[in-house]
This record gives sequence, structure tokens and C-alpha cells, in this order.
Amino acid sequence: MELNKYIGCARAARKLEPADLVLKNAKIVNVFTDRVEEGNVAIKNGMIVGIGDYTGKEEIDVKGGYLTSGFINAHLHLESTMVNPQVLIAAAAKHGTTTFIVDPHEAANVSGTAGIDYLLRETNDSPAHVYVMIASCVPATAIDDNGYKLSAAQMKKYLKNRRVLGLGEVMDCMAVIDGDPEMNAKLELFDGKVKDGHAPNLPDEQLAAYVMAGVTTDHEGTSYEYVMKERKMGMTCLIREGSAARNLENIVKGIVENNTNTEGFCFCTDDKHIEDIIIEGDIDHNVRKAVSMGISPIAAVKMATIQPAKCYGLRRTGAVAPGFDADLVVWDSLKNFNAKMVFYKGKLINDMLDVKPKACPKSLTNTIHLGKIDEDKLKIKLDKKPYPVIEMIPGEILTERRDEILPGEKFFTPDGRINKIAVFERHHATGKIGVGAVMGFPIRNGAIASSVSHDSHNIIVIGDNDSDILLAVNELKRVHGGYTIVENGKVYDTLPLPIMGLISDKSFSYVSNKVKKMKAKAYKMGIDKNMDPFITLSFMALPVIPKIRCTPRGVFDVVKWDFV
Repeated sequence: MELNKYIGCARAARKLEPADLVLKNAKIVNVFTDRVEEGNVAIKNGMIVGIGDYTGKEEIDVKGGYLTSGFINAHLHLESTMVNPQVLIAAAAKHGTTTFIVDPHEAANVSGTAGIDYLLRETNDSPAHVYVMIASCVPATAIDDNGYKLSAAQMKKYLKNRRVLGLGEVMDCMAVIDGDPEMNAKLELFDGKVKDGHAPNLPDEQLAAYVMAGVTTDHEGTSYEYVMKERKMGMTCLIREGSAARNLENIVKGIVENNTNTEGFCFCTDDKHIEDIIIEGDIDHNVRKAVSMGISPIAAVKMATIQPAKCYGLRRTGAVAPGFDADLVVWDSLKNFNAKMVFYKGKLINDMLDVKPKACPKSLTNTIHLGKIDEDKLKIKLDKKPYPVIEMIPGEILTERRDEILPGEKFFTPDGRINKIAVFERHHATGKIGVGAVMGFPIRNGAIASSVSHDSHNIIVIGDNDSDILLAVNELKRVHGGYTIVENGKVYDTLPLPIMGLISDKSFSYVSNKVKKMKAKAYKMGIDKNMDPFITLSFMALPVIPKIRCTPRGVFDVVKWDFV
């Protein structure tokens, strides 16, 4: 700490001068003693300096509200919210999240280091702590068709950035396990820093080799049994509750039933739409849901504060105690967790939901480069043999493989139960189009398309007829990326995402209202209301999540690691 700042804080702590702010009559959740203690909290220069009988230049009576450190989102992709990062952070901060651990691999897969630099720049002056884990797998695997390839040499420049904490989720598990030289160079570059994992359902021996490489966290656990396997190997498990992947219930149920120690668990959202944050909350939603299922309120608070802070080496974050940043939340109760007041470095966060996005560099707004579209490539010729169908699962981003006889005579003709999925390469105008069949997305008389397609972010579309599929793709080309719904040969509505084909240049209310309207239409067209149609669609091309996906090169069996 800078000396003059320390002297000022020390004098206030010793009551030799008044604090800048005192929060009076608080019920303080102490994450070190696991108790709720009544008291006043003194703040000086954005730091907590003492708890007790203090006076301040400003005093706020919180009237018995429960006081915790601001919550930490241990892993998220800002791009998945589809709004300017400043807009997202302001919205989530109103729900009590004051620290964000961001992985920019969506932007990096489209625009390389320019995408990472954009997110760093946009979050530099945020009313919250925003840290970055540098994207490790750009592309995610050797079979991906993305915009850029990010090498260890290119990543080196970020090591000295104080906001860079480590290496982002290492998605290419087999590259780690097999000792791939390029992957090893990235792991070595971030030696001594946190390395986030991405290890869905690895066998025991492979998981052991993965952990041995220095990977310390994972957010891909979908069952209690699997996360406990990771815990036995020392991994910190980030319990994910996003818009599509909702894993909290399965994991927390097991924790409660088995009276499991929660010290190795944290919370994250991973991918969550802005309208879901506005409606149900951010990490406060995770905490509230965990408590409703039987986790003790103090344990849940620790999973959202001090535990992720320790995991990521944030010395002054995560507790209401002297020497910690005054990032604080006053809650109505330890059951409902409604944020009454939120402070960042001792300053009250006001209503900032109308933040105006900054202008984006033009180089990031022209990223849709489709080659010549050959309509014949959309056809799947039938031979009356079982075909590998992608089965989507509501509430999950995992898929199952179902071998089915496809409907149709000479060529596959979607019937609503089994529809057509296609992925169009959009970075280098190669003209690649991968086509397959999908169940669990029963859209009728139309198509839904998106340029948000993890992690390479090509254009992905599902429909029940080729003409609407092509219309949807051409509509996204016209608006430089986004979401669109086509019905009966006409564009119903489109949300443009012109920044890298991932982010809107409009306000959160515009994006939220547009997505709400489009989701309602998707449900009327047959999509299960328990599924987020756009986020779930966006994961159907990601070949690092079991069991089967569709890529621009064709249908890919993740388990067998081969095209089918």
C-alpha cells in the first residue's frame, strides 16, 4: 500500500481522525468466524479501517441490514451478455456483484488480441473490480474454424497487466494431457498464476493428468459425483448457474444430502443473458437458490466472497474486515438476498443501468465473411441407415447421440421432431458448411440462427426447411451478426450484434426487450419453454463438450473424437 494512503487509513483506524464513511447498525457477516456480528464499519480511502464505535464525515444508518463483502463472479464471458461490458457490469453490480473474473475467449476467437484489448479497455473504469484470465484455447481445438490463432508469444504481453490473474479455461483437455508443445508453452508462461479448467466428464486417469499440469479450477461439473471427483484431486469447483447451463441444483442437492464441506466451492454464471440478470439476478441468484436448498447462509456467502477471493489471489477482496476493500452490500435478509445498498471502494453505486456504450473501433464491426453459399451442401442424402442425431437436453449444454432413421424420401426432410442444423464458416469466407440432424429443438415453419456460436462463433442455424435456413443466414450477414428468427419465408425479427458478431451497440433495455420478444416467438414456434433457445443453440457447435456437435466441417463425435 502506498505510504500516505496507509498513514491516513491507520489514523482513522486509531480514531485520530474521522473516517470518510461509517455504516452504522449493521449485521456483519464475518466469513472468518462464521458468525453474524452487530457493529459499525468505518471506511477511509476506499478501504475498511475498523469495526466498532467510529465517527465519520458521512454516516449511513443501514438499520439492521445484513452486511457482506460484494459478491464475486468467479467465471464469466462478458460477451455472452450481448451488451457493452460497462452496461453489464453496472446491471450486475446493482445485484451485489462487485468483482468479475472474466475470460475473453469469445472476443479472442473472433478478433484475436484486438478483442481482448477491447474488453480490457471497456472495463478499465468500471464501478467494480474486473479481472481477466487470458484465453488459452484460441481456437478451442485443432478442428475448429475460428478467426484467429492466439499463441503463447502473443499472450506474453499481458503478463505485466495488473488486472490479468492467469490463464483462462483450458478447453483442449487432450492437448494438455498429451503434452502438446504449444499448449505446454502457454501453461509454462502462466506458471505461478491461476489456470482455469474446462474438464467435462473426464475419466479418472485423464483428470489426474490434467490436474497435474497445474489446472486448479473447473466450472463444467454437472453432477455432485463428478465435482467430488475433482475435489478429491484438489480442484476448486465453480458451481455454474447461467442462462442455458443450470448445474447448481444437481450439485447443491448432493452437497446438502451428504453434508459436504463447502470450502472448495465458488459460484459463477459462465454465460448469462442480460435479461436473465435483470429478472433473476447475478451471483445473488446462485446464493439465494443454494440457501433455499439447504446450504447455510454464511456458507453460501463465503462461496460468493472469500473463497473465490482466495482462489484467485485477491488479497484485499472478500471480507468485511480491516484492510479489505470497501466493496460492500447491504442485504434485506440472509434468505431473500435483495440488495438494498451496494458500495464499491466506499462509494454508493447509484442507478447506472442507463450507461451509454462507447464507440467501438470499426475493425471490430465487420467480422461476418461468408463464402459462396452452395445450397446443395445443405442436403443430406438418405440411405435408410441410422444417422447420428444430436439430442439437445433442456437445462444443459451437454448433448446425447441418438442414431435414428431420418425422415424423408431421397433427402432428409425435417419433420419438427428431427430438424436440420447447419454451421456456416464466417471468418475467412471458405464456404465450409457443416450439416446435421438435431432433436430437442422442435421449431416448426421456420429457422433460428445466431452468430454467437461457441467458441469459434461461426453462424449456426436450426430449422425445418432449407429456404428459411438460408434466409436466416443471409439476414445475419446483412446486419453483421446477431440473432434472427425466420418464419414462413419472412424475417420475424433480428437482434443485430455488430461488435464482433457478439455484442450489441444498443442499450441493455433494447437488447433485453428484443430478446424477450424473440424468445416468446421461439416458444410459440415449438421450442421447450425450459430451454433458452439462443444460448442453447450457441453451444451446439462446441466440440469440447460431450457428446456430439455440428461444426463447419461436419457432425463431430466428441467422445470418439472423430467426424461421423
